[in-house]
Amino acid sequence: MIDLTLLLKRESEEPLYTQLYQYIKKEIMNGKLPAQTRLPSIRSLSVHLHISRNTVDLAYQQLLAEGYVLSKPRSGLYVMDLQLDTLPSSPHVRKQGLEDHALAHPSIQYNFRYGDVDAEHFPLATWRKLSNLSLQQNHQALFSYGDPLGEPGLRMEIAKYLHGSRGVNCSSDQIMIGAGIQYLLAVLSGLLGANNHSIAMEEPGYDGARTIFQHHGLQLSPIPLETDGLHIQQLYESQSRIAYITPSHQFPYGMVMPLHKRMQLLKWAADQNGIIIEDDYDSEFRYVGKPIPSLQSLDSHQRTVYLGTFSKCLLPSLRIAYMVLPKNLLELHNKHNYRLYDQTVSRFHQNTLELFMRNGHWEAHIRKMRKVYRQKQSILISTIQQLMGSNVTIIGEDAGLHILLRVHNGMHEQQLIATAEKEGTRVYPVSPFWAQQAQAEQSMVQIGFGGLSMEDIQKGVHSLHRAWFGDGER
Repeated sequence: MIDLTLLLKRESEEPLYTQLYQYIKKEIMNGKLPAQTRLPSIRSLSVHLHISRNTVDLAYQQLLAEGYVLSKPRSGLYVMDLQLDTLPSSPHVRKQGLEDHALAHPSIQYNFRYGDVDAEHFPLATWRKLSNLSLQQNHQALFSYGDPLGEPGLRMEIAKYLHGSRGVNCSSDQIMIGAGIQYLLAVLSGLLGANNHSIAMEEPGYDGARTIFQHHGLQLSPIPLETDGLHIQQLYESQSRIAYITPSHQFPYGMVMPLHKRMQLLKWAADQNGIIIEDDYDSEFRYVGKPIPSLQSLDSHQRTVYLGTFSKCLLPSLRIAYMVLPKNLLELHNKHNYRLYDQTVSRFHQNTLELFMRNGHWEAHIRKMRKVYRQKQSILISTIQQLMGSNVTIIGEDAGLHILLRVHNGMHEQQLIATAEKEGTRVYPVSPFWAQQAQAEQSMVQIGFGGLSMEDIQKGVHSLHRAWFGDGER
């Protein structure tokens, strides 16, 4: 008889049948219940353990479903021969590997990851209130799939916001909502077609977009940067007719494309009968000077696709981004049955965001977060300057939620990252942003600051100073 008396004494939130199933499975896997062992009948085991027959039956059914036991008619359940002796000793190897990793990388106290946001300032009470209101008012409608392009009310609010904040000229019908920029770029890649098409990208540039384009068969043409953004003459020479750019805050260097170069880029699109994909990420967080109008707002020929996201301003986990299609691409979208694609963003979240924007909470939140992130960036830069001075060069401090740091201590990128981790601080490589990684800068790291408190930003910079230059303060 299986001894499971200890099982009933164990405190667990799992159902009792799950505990029973897991116990028997463990006994089979460690060889204590060898192949061909007959399990007790449901009745006898339930009496022995003082539990219901249903509990035992559910546990046995799970064992049967996963192939640990075999049912023999009019005989009972028997342990299967799993040939455990032929399996590699992976548990030991895996455990050893984890221990080695833990020794090599102590717990990270300060994670300067770009993409993390200040969740502490997320208006949770307001969002919860509007979520409940949305569910009360629209609960039946929200249970269906909804419009493939996104909820009409939310698209209308986005159109109004973009016109007022970025000068974007569009109707709500031109807006498509999707679960993140990469999903929308995948849809756009399908619209543009892969046959003999090349796409120009800033070099370096957003590797997430580059991967999407490559997966959809587009040929990449890396275009180098000048101090004010994309090199227009080399863009002409590339013969590409599609260009993906981040003009409001070049990723990762952070320069803002000036108005005269934006006009040159629009002229290129007219000359080449081309398409510009304008990823306007981080445009809400500009700390120096006034925002420059979006490319789309300057484009009188309908050659610009405009992309934006709520990930950095609200929460990445909401997975809400949007794309404004020129009318010719919108017609193509409809012609090729892209409207048959189901919407990828929860209608519930879309409706809550619509209420959030309509009631003025969105713009108030943007103003608040702009102030919060400006303070964080100021603390980051001032602490770096105070501790490291001329030993580093700060790049991209005019906007956004990250900076690049060129470190003048003779270490290359991976050494900078590894020595920082030994001090419990994580910074990130920049080399993956180059399509031609041999040309990447060798002594530079990316530092994001959105998800850290101001106190942790200061402590993290002190940690980096100790890692890279020693601690002269002791």
